[in-house]
Amino acid sequence: MAYDYDDQNVFARILRGEIPNDTVMETEHTLAFNDITPQAPVHVLVIPKGAYVTYDDFCANASEAEIVDFARTCAAICKERGITADASPGFRALTNAGEHAVQEVPHFHMHIIGGRPLGRILSKMD
Repeated sequence: MAYDYDDQNVFARILRGEIPNDTVMETEHTLAFNDITPQAPVHVLVIPKGAYVTYDDFCANASEAEIVDFARTCAAICKERGITADASPGFRALTNAGEHAVQEVPHFHMHIIGGRPLGRILSKMD
């Protein structure tokens, strides 16, 4: 798969300050903000500041510092929002990659969702 990055995608524009966002946390390599169409009481999008299209692109091509920063930022958000599995009934961390997963923005992003029962993510295939 080629990881052709579109620098005009909405998250790239947010990172450049062209589109406002409701920032939750920002670090050297990561930006997190509230989703504009939340699916639960907690629905935060976490994006790397680098130009990565999907999770596998990020894992294969990001620096160790970017990967660690991203993972630790996700953990910090869960703790800050009170949705860690040891403090609540839990949360969901979700990323979509490509057409079959209905990825809407071609910039790697993690949805951190919690604060209510979420149900099954997928149903069994018939």
